[in-house]
Amino acid sequence: VDRAVHVTHDDVLQPLAVAKVLKAVVEKEQPDIVLVGKQAIDDDCNQTGQMLAGLLGWPQASFASKVDIADKAMTVEREVDGGIETIKMGLPAVITADLRLNEPRYATLPNIMKAKKKKMDVLDPAKLGVDVSSKLKIIEVSEPPVRQAGSMVDDVPSLVAKLKEK
Repeated sequence: VDRAVHVTHDDVLQPLAVAKVLKAVVEKEQPDIVLVGKQAIDDDCNQTGQMLAGLLGWPQASFASKVDIADKAMTVEREVDGGIETIKMGLPAVITADLRLNEPRYATLPNIMKAKKKKMDVLDPAKLGVDVSSKLKIIEVSEPPVRQAGSMVDDVPSLVAKLKEK
């Protein structure tokens, strides 16, 4: 489909509110795959994709570095501490992308001009019937206590004696 959906909102949204907005768009559009980023650059939360999958009741693969789709199913590779984990799941599903999932392509000027002519639905959360009011309240933000200066020891026996004191 050669079109896009742009959901606008003027305030900062928390990950759960974004997931609810995306759920409303998914229910309207009926895609087989929802591809979202791994984490936001503003709050570094890494929650929206997982919350969206939970709200939809769909399977999800987080931190995907490779995706293969065939016969209404997909195989996803993701990097974990011990190497590569392979996950197989049915569609529809939510994928959060790792930076290795795609090599960026840069649009040419003619394609940018063609894209400007494509249909883009502009929606807001209210039109989608989604309440995006904040459910969290920041009570206080404070600096951590100042750390005391460290002390130097001359040798290992002095270090051991110092540690026994504390």
